Amino acid sequence: QVQLVESGGGLVQAGGSLKLSCAASGRAFSSYAMGWFRQVPGKKRELVASMSQSGSSAYYADSVKGRFTISRDNAKNTVYLQMNSLKPEDTAVYYCAAGVIIVVPNYWGQGTQVTVSS
Repeated sequence: QVQLVESGGGLVQAGGSLKLSCAASGRAFSSYAMGWFRQVPGKKRELVASMSQSGSSAYYADSVKGRFTISRDNAKNTVYLQMNSLKPEDTAVYYCAAGVIIVVPNYWGQGTQVTVSS
């Protein structure tokens, strides 16, 4: 069992930055790919960024490429999402997820709200 707890969300003006953190407890953090998803009301939850178990490869949705950076520290059981040049359309609840295959997560965090004002 893995528990995921996100932090770092909040309200920021367009063009600003936020850094999300996701602390994992439980077993074998390094055996899971980690990802950040986001969801707005009425829309499907979408994968924003993910990172492989070793941290050697990362994926970014086209909408965030060049602005968001995912990283992980396996020694601290933590994954991060650095979000720069934020836009109002980035407003969503952001969820941390862990999975053997990230597109089918085994575990979810509770979510953290990110609001970008124009």
